[in-house]
Amino acid sequence: MAAKVEDITINYEEDGVQLVKELDKEILSKGAWTTILFRYQQWDAKKEAYGADQYAIRRYRKVNGEYMQQSKFNISSPDQARKIVEVLTRWIG
Repeated sequence: MAAKVEDITINYEEDGVQLVKELDKEILSKGAWTTILFRYQQWDAKKEAYGADQYAIRRYRKVNGEYMQQSKFNISSPDQARKIVEVLTRWIG
């Protein structure tokens, strides 16, 4: 795990293959509890290529100087992402 918020990543490698490739991230809140929005791609072994962009919101809590993931929400599609943006825009107005 990471000691600094900026060092938190969802990059994941196994047997020399990067299975999750982080493309971008936005730190939405900092502190003992941190929220980060990630944009990433997953490796598709059958196609031997990365899939479409995906998005996830993850919450981390700092415990003993290290950030530990506490929860996550994966946005299932670009359409769902647009709907979330639409509703929040309407609510916040």
